[in-house]
Amino acid sequence: MKALALLGSTGSIGCNVLEVVRQFPDQFRIVGLSAGRNVELLAAQVREFEPECISVGAADAASALAALLPAHYRARIVTGTEGNCQIASLPSAEMVVSAVVGSVGLLPALAAIQAGKDLGLANKETLVMAGRLIMDAVRSHEVRLLPIDSEHSAIFQALEAGRREDVAKIILTASGGPFRTWDSRALEAAVPEQALAHPNWSMGRKISIDSATLMNKGLEVIEARWLFDVEPERIEVVVHPQSIVHSLVEYRDGSVVAQLGIPDMRIPIAYALSYPKRLELGLSRLGLAQCGGLSFEQPDHQRFPALRMAYEALAAGGVKPAVLNAANEVAVDAFLAKRIGFTQITTVVATALEATGQGDELDLQAILTADREARLAAERAIGAL
Repeated sequence: MKALALLGSTGSIGCNVLEVVRQFPDQFRIVGLSAGRNVELLAAQVREFEPECISVGAADAASALAALLPAHYRARIVTGTEGNCQIASLPSAEMVVSAVVGSVGLLPALAAIQAGKDLGLANKETLVMAGRLIMDAVRSHEVRLLPIDSEHSAIFQALEAGRREDVAKIILTASGGPFRTWDSRALEAAVPEQALAHPNWSMGRKISIDSATLMNKGLEVIEARWLFDVEPERIEVVVHPQSIVHSLVEYRDGSVVAQLGIPDMRIPIAYALSYPKRLELGLSRLGLAQCGGLSFEQPDHQRFPALRMAYEALAAGGVKPAVLNAANEVAVDAFLAKRIGFTQITTVVATALEATGQGDELDLQAILTADREARLAAERAIGAL
């Protein structure tokens, strides 16, 4: 049985990870769980999976969790970033799955790698903020980093069809989100409830907004650059509204290898957990004859400038991608709170990118400082709108 530590167990990805574990109790066991503030769901997960250690976001959440669990669990509860790092480096864990949302995933991911754990990564912000630093650590500690994002899992699988030196291009597919056909005036009036209504995927709130702005695809471009060691100019994005082709790899002989499947996150999760084996998940099969037409189109950088901004931050290098990510997190929270409009998300990010972003991409402290300064700059920009 493979012992797993799961960061972000109460979120959408985390719950799907536990669904896979539940389905294969003879192959996986949970030794550590972490969550933010959803203590009711976390308590139910703890009672079911009986982990050695549990982490929550803050002391008040720890007290609330302790009140919901048998007394013997109280000594097993830790908190905050330090608690997440403790879960990520549990001696009994063979693999850590990072399903947390946002920049909070960086330090626990680094702790897992430094502790010699394989890492299943659904937290794209880790590689956006510190891609070169993380991949250097992966190599030096000789661990495996296995992607869980559907697009990066698709690329990972398609790359097994050929040699890395024969790769001409990586092609990431984007659904286009709920606003793909909206004009600029309609986008200005978009409200959170509309942005959260993704046409194909059931996702958390933050990633749903990122999908609507196409920032999610921009973050995935940055992630792919580091994860697969491919230059940014060889990473292309196409909009594919049906979300059946999850991504593609083009080889230098003109062959294009794609990974297709139904839009269900349990498929890439199970592949990461069981790699190189594949598990019989009992899901509905992809019926090509029933899919209808599969269409592809170029992304519109005028209506959705976030994707262009991500490419620019990646080209600028240093800590600029960390600034992009931090400012976007603040702007998305402000939009969800109805403090700013939908199109103002990228306005806030652009302002923060102009205001800050100097530092060495291999200096962890510089990355964390840039993250902090970008959040302050984004809040100032929001206040000025």
